[in-house]
Amino acid sequence: MRLQKIDDLTRPDHYHLRVDDEVYFLRERPSGDYKAGETNQLIANLKIKPTVRTSNPKRYRYKARAIAQCAQELAAAINLDDLRGVTLVPIPPSEAPEPGYDDRLLQVLRGIPALDVRELVMQRESIRAAHASAGNRPSVDDLYANYFVVEALCNPEPTTIVIFDDVLTAGSHYRAMQRRLSERFPRASIAAVFIARQKRNPA
Repeated sequence: MRLQKIDDLTRPDHYHLRVDDEVYFLRERPSGDYKAGETNQLIANLKIKPTVRTSNPKRYRYKARAIAQCAQELAAAINLDDLRGVTLVPIPPSEAPEPGYDDRLLQVLRGIPALDVRELVMQRESIRAAHASAGNRPSVDDLYANYFVVEALCNPEPTTIVIFDDVLTAGSHYRAMQRRLSERFPRASIAAVFIARQKRNPA
């Protein structure tokens, strides 16, 4: 498995991406539920709520395995030497820091040694998860207004930032993150890596 770059053929599937965006992905996710292919199953397991850890430990093991698998696939697909001096920033989950906070993306990145991983951006308030908000997804402006940079983590100032998320759909979360980070770090170059991109339904 290798990183693939969003190009002219795949960009139309992701409304908020621009030609100059440096965006990469590992997998392609077909439309449908978790039964529609291995990638959908992987993402569904990754999104299992953290509270299941105590209420249903057997089911939570699927989440733990998905986190480990994503870390292994990402580590195998990148050259760790190329990430020297690169700061990886996970996109915040839908929950603000509070009970039920899902740090799955942080766990994936911390499963790869020797990376500069920082939760540079957090949310002021919890929002409804995008995958559970069909027809009522938050806009880029809504997300941007809800994001803030954690100043305590800004030293040393990053020069190259890679935004990390699990699924690329329209690209609204990426766009809001890129906007917030580029305003705070105007001299930094910013790219993004996703575990999977959502393929448009041919119908």
